[in-house]
Amino acid sequence: MESLSIVLVLLLAVVVSGAVSRMLPVGVPTPLVQIALGAGLGLAADLRVELDPELFLLLFLPPLLFLDGWRIPKDELLKDVSTVVELALGLVLLTVVGMGLFIHWMIPAMPLAVAFALAAVVSPTDPIAVSAIAARVPIPKRMMHILEGESLLNDASGLVCLRFAIAAALTGSFSLAQAGLTFAWLAIGGLLVGIAVTLTITRIKAWVSRRFGEDTGSQILISLLIPFAAYILAEHLRCSGILAAVAAGVTMTYAEISRQALAATRMRRNSVWDTIQFALNGIIFVLLGEQLPAILLVARDTVKLTNHVSPWWLGVYVLAITAALALLRFVWVWVSFRLTLLRGREDIPLRRPDLRLVGAMSFAGVRGAITLAGVLTIPLTLADGTPFPARDLAIALAAGVIIVSLVAASIGLPLLLRGLTMPAEPSRQAEEDQARIATARAGIQAVERAQHDRAERRDDADMVEAAAARITDLYRERIESRNPDGSARTARRHDQIERDLRLAGVRAERNALFAMLRDRQIGSAIAQKMIRELDLLETRYRG
Repeated sequence: MESLSIVLVLLLAVVVSGAVSRMLPVGVPTPLVQIALGAGLGLAADLRVELDPELFLLLFLPPLLFLDGWRIPKDELLKDVSTVVELALGLVLLTVVGMGLFIHWMIPAMPLAVAFALAAVVSPTDPIAVSAIAARVPIPKRMMHILEGESLLNDASGLVCLRFAIAAALTGSFSLAQAGLTFAWLAIGGLLVGIAVTLTITRIKAWVSRRFGEDTGSQILISLLIPFAAYILAEHLRCSGILAAVAAGVTMTYAEISRQALAATRMRRNSVWDTIQFALNGIIFVLLGEQLPAILLVARDTVKLTNHVSPWWLGVYVLAITAALALLRFVWVWVSFRLTLLRGREDIPLRRPDLRLVGAMSFAGVRGAITLAGVLTIPLTLADGTPFPARDLAIALAAGVIIVSLVAASIGLPLLLRGLTMPAEPSRQAEEDQARIATARAGIQAVERAQHDRAERRDDADMVEAAAARITDLYRERIESRNPDGSARTARRHDQIERDLRLAGVRAERNALFAMLRDRQIGSAIAQKMIRELDLLETRYRG
């Protein structure tokens, strides 16, 4: 009963945090509000959450990484794949090695393996926290795609490095050759498991749906279970469950193309996953805040490990680690952009990276949910039962880095993003117009076939012909408005005006429906059905 109460309190805190962040007169990122609420719960309600590290990893990371892999724009990721790989793999390895040595040099009492573990957990970035920070200042799309791709891959690479560091701390030894073979098995095995699990489940699901029909609730539940199935199977085979979850999410995109679900299933499933993502990310930040009072309570004892007495030295170490991470990221981003992102065609000379762009990418390296999830997975004890060395210190420093990076980004990132533009990209309007023309022509052909079939079976040929003519006219209007001539821009402007008018009409319908429901002129069942129809129309027009 107590565990259920804690879960409900955490969910309530996540809900309240969203409202509070919108009410504040200044743009405070939602993760910071959630941390503050968690700290308040820890102090006022005496809430104490004792988490099993392996259970915490299983509950939070597979669905979040699966969803990131599923939703990330694949074409945009491939366009800047070299930059993404340099940031997600090269920068992570450099961070683990460089920051591990730096932390061990700064705090000699922290064993080198533990320092590498701390460096590994602070290497992944969190694009959700960045989106919350930049809510009032739009992030250039290409920059956000790079950040999403980096986060997708560096989550996996950072946590795999964490696994090696913990293993070294537990065994007291480390072999580079053995680590290389293990890494290859972890990576390749994890990717293959994720792909195989997703393809197997989706094919079975598609076969059952074709034979016996599709149940929306079951389809959604299956999508929720896939990341856990991939993660557990990979861990059972001694592969990387993290990479399996990522691979499962990426594979889900392509599996859905050939085995399509019903439209209602997709809409409801998207809503469910949005809620899951919001809840899990929020709970992680609330848990971070809830852990802060306990971390600060033992700060005096924790800092003794560093041969200091004042707890303020923890703040000094946090600032030093955050500054070193930012400097390392700035240098790497500058070099990466100079080598890849800003290199044009062979006939265009190499340009210098815009320092504002490099600075924005550096500030966007915010640490968040994955860092906290990773540091909490550090074992409580060694193999012989003795306490894991410097675990409390690593958790305190990681929590401090998360908070400081959030605060620094919330101040600096909007300033750097204001008026910032990425290098020019070719317009995607022609590609969209071509797709809309092709789908409209396919629609016309389908309407004509359906019209012919219904006219042969029924006596209402005139009604069928009139209805088909109306639908065909809409398709032909779409084709004409997308043709590449001088009237295309005017036609798109006409579409925008028509969309605005349709939205105004939908809002008026909904208000009238609510008024009739309040006056009990209609029943609730009819009202719910009509409201859903209007919501679908509004979603379509806004899309």
